[in-house]
Amino acid sequence: MIGFEHVSFSYRSAGALGKPVVRDASLSVAPGELVVLCGRSGCGKSTLLRLANGLAPRFFPGDKDGRVSLDGRDVDDLASWEIAQRVGSLFQNPRTQFFNVDTTGEVAFALESAGWEEQDIRSRVGETFEELGLTALAGRDIFRLSGGERQKVACASIWAMHPSILLLDEPTSNLDLPSIADMASFVRHAKAKGCAILVAEHRLSWLTGIADRYVYLKEGRVSRTMEAAEFLALDVSELEHMGLRSRSLDEVAPTTAPASANPVGRGDVLLAARDLSVSYGGDPVLSKVTMELHTGEVTALVGRNGAGKTTLCRALCGFVRRVQGPVLLGGTPSSRKRRLRASAMVFQDVNYQLFAESVRDEVTFGLSRREAAGVDVDRILRSLALEGLDGRHPATLSGGQKQRLSVAACVAADKRVLVFDEPTSGLDLDGMQRIARLLGRLADQGCAILVVTHDLELVARACERALYVKGGRVCAQITVSKQFDLMKEMMDVPAPRQGGSYGREQGHA
Repeated sequence: MIGFEHVSFSYRSAGALGKPVVRDASLSVAPGELVVLCGRSGCGKSTLLRLANGLAPRFFPGDKDGRVSLDGRDVDDLASWEIAQRVGSLFQNPRTQFFNVDTTGEVAFALESAGWEEQDIRSRVGETFEELGLTALAGRDIFRLSGGERQKVACASIWAMHPSILLLDEPTSNLDLPSIADMASFVRHAKAKGCAILVAEHRLSWLTGIADRYVYLKEGRVSRTMEAAEFLALDVSELEHMGLRSRSLDEVAPTTAPASANPVGRGDVLLAARDLSVSYGGDPVLSKVTMELHTGEVTALVGRNGAGKTTLCRALCGFVRRVQGPVLLGGTPSSRKRRLRASAMVFQDVNYQLFAESVRDEVTFGLSRREAAGVDVDRILRSLALEGLDGRHPATLSGGQKQRLSVAACVAADKRVLVFDEPTSGLDLDGMQRIARLLGRLADQGCAILVVTHDLELVARACERALYVKGGRVCAQITVSKQFDLMKEMMDVPAPRQGGSYGREQGHA
């Protein structure tokens, strides 16, 4: 049981300016119930989860009013180890909760910390991998996993303790569609076991048929609480007005069109790979990839977790030192350094590329003084709904705001080849639409844009072509406006499996 009674909270930091991010919030989650926290980025969803697991204000200093309770006990009266025995938390970025370098050690960590006997730990870890269908991930190097695979390991690590409460913060933000279906199966399994589950989520389609109630937050307040039937009965226009994503992928259809009647240079090949191969430690990750990126075009790179999408992007941009097969820039073979100068990339884990002390400084971080002087920072911030945050420290931003900030820095770099790795991870409807419009504007300026994404809504709104990657190869090229159903078929969510299985094909990042 989770309870919030008239809870308010403001972060105690110079960047947050003491402004309340949660205001007089009251809600509860009963055993065997799943409640969804939804609303625009920055509305307080993640903060409510931090209050429930005690991270706020213990780890994230701030001022709290009201009462938060777990199974009837005030969270302030519980020691951290007592909370850990009751609550399993899955964060937006699973790497922030890892303590080991291998997957088996990570799943065992909480049990070791609780003082379990070694034999019992081994038994429970094996049971957890088996129960969630993740035996192929046992004993793996965490740093060699894809983002989605790391999410699965984090899920296994919290499930090993058999918690009575689950707190999930954007659990599908880095997952492919089959893995999202597995997550849905896991959540059903946890509900059947009697867990009280609180989920903060923007991508709502996978929760249809699982969620019991939806709590809509607006500027930190509980604006509306809806039973599942009431939420599903909302008109699509009302849903969009609330800034919420589609409730079903069946509602998603391509709407892409050139943002300008006279796109610049559309069709010229700017970057091309010819039989490109990459191996890590003798294991092939990419195999004879041939592809092209055109000026004035937004191309999606789609496929399952571990298919090799991120590695392909890193190789194209020059981040991979050893590759086989030429990469052509402007029609001529290019060195790694030349590609590094010509391209910019927004990484999937944005925390690893935020360096400055303020939002404003982050936009131009890495540029020379002369280059920075020519950047209209205010215009870029406005285009990504970050105006008014220029004095904030990037660490105080929400996950969606951090994602948009990393995109802003990429735009300021003014490169012709732009690569975005999951740019809408953690974004609400407004944020996704802004990214889609921004990609269109950049394409019309003559940039070649590659977008790694599992977000079908973004593909439908922004991309003209899609390259489907499987097993380290580009297996298909799809025209989004004409073959969208084919792409959905290749990436379709299978029916949930019995027993809460959470694993599927495993591969390389």
